[in-house]
Amino acid sequence: MGLLDSIAEINNAINGFIWGWPVMVLLIGVGLLLTIRSHGVQFSKFGYAMQNTLGKIFRKTSTKDKGAVTPFQALTTALSATVGTGNIAGVAGALALGGPGAIFWMWVAALVGMATKYAEITLAIRYRERNDKGDWVGGPMYYIKNGLGKNWVWLGGVFCVLGLLASFGIGNIAQVNTMANSIAGAFRQFAAVEPQSLNLIIGIVLAIIIGLIIIGGIKRIGKVTEKLVPFMAIFYIIGTLIIVVANIKNIGPTFAMIFTGAFGGFEAIGGGLVGFTIMTAMKRGFSRGIFSNEAGLGSAPIAHAAADTKGPVQQGVFGIFEVFIDTFVICTLTALSIMMSGVEIGWGADAGVELSTEAFSTVFGGNFSAIFMAIAIICFALSTVIGWSLYGSRCVEFLFGTKAIRVYQVIFVLVVIAGATMDLGLVWDISDTLNGMMAIPNLIALAVLSGVVAKLTKDHFKSRQQQ
Repeated sequence: MGLLDSIAEINNAINGFIWGWPVMVLLIGVGLLLTIRSHGVQFSKFGYAMQNTLGKIFRKTSTKDKGAVTPFQALTTALSATVGTGNIAGVAGALALGGPGAIFWMWVAALVGMATKYAEITLAIRYRERNDKGDWVGGPMYYIKNGLGKNWVWLGGVFCVLGLLASFGIGNIAQVNTMANSIAGAFRQFAAVEPQSLNLIIGIVLAIIIGLIIIGGIKRIGKVTEKLVPFMAIFYIIGTLIIVVANIKNIGPTFAMIFTGAFGGFEAIGGGLVGFTIMTAMKRGFSRGIFSNEAGLGSAPIAHAAADTKGPVQQGVFGIFEVFIDTFVICTLTALSIMMSGVEIGWGADAGVELSTEAFSTVFGGNFSAIFMAIAIICFALSTVIGWSLYGSRCVEFLFGTKAIRVYQVIFVLVVIAGATMDLGLVWDISDTLNGMMAIPNLIALAVLSGVVAKLTKDHFKSRQQQ
């Protein structure tokens, strides 16, 4: 067995634990704890959350704080990293491997995930601090340090090491490679070009674009994401809604498949009988839901910590909205568009973007569908790279100080070029593992600080009643 084979075997074992039952139970368990201690804030205050997020999205806001961004810019920066290619390819894979019931369990994970992300962002604002440049910085490493005490700083360091490594893998190489291949595929429709050379040119162009954005720091990232994220979300939502409406007669049977499949139901598909156990549906649904909306992983609060907000809870409710739009809207529409279109899913076999492309082709035709999906993938992947560049820079800053940020940014941009030409393979698998490992130190902090979340929530809504 070669070195790479050994690394792959070790990574598979760790990945099976991280994205297996032990950590998923921990993620759901902490989510339930936070739901109970916050008195079900994601349910009881859902209207308040929508009113103060979705209801204010189109209002023009600005901030006089030079070290902060607007609450909406903080949201779009976090969403830029959260809403990615996994919302398309990942959902298709969960559906094919876990059956229709996986979508139900994805929703269940999102329901408790709303409380988890609410708590993460609330704590990020409560325990944030100013850096050497006067910018607000926060996230799990800071609520570990300032909330759990200085004896726990090492745990914040562990989170940052994992976050830093993940930013190069799942936040850079994997996304850039997807973008480069999508763009190259479109080019090759019109001209015969040597693949490696084309990918290199694409990588250099992407590196320049990404470099110009991230060198400007959180302010420039916020300005870009507040325009890119709404565009890409609306663009994709409209496309999938057209598929759903065109096949509206199938909506009843589709939801029936989802609910019966969630509890181990058998579905007659293509003349054959395919069965999925409850455990298979739960595992695929939970892991895809958690991976997609990132509730509990600790990444999003790093972006939200920079918000110019009146208080922790005011920004925390953006976490409820974030999970809602990511899972209940975008991921659900991906699943519905595939299932309702009538395309052959290939139950039990892995699947990806090609399923969504096929679903779109049933209404729009092959050429338009390929172009549409390529644009969607490019927007989703580019936004993810931008968001993760911020997460990585904040992790580097915590570990090595503010001066190290520029070095990280230069390396990050150079990795973009390499990512465009690499054969992913093991890189994606290791990145996936590192991404999941970030959750462990974060969940420890969330469980210990759940009382702080409960008090901040109670005090905020009590003060509103007295006004």
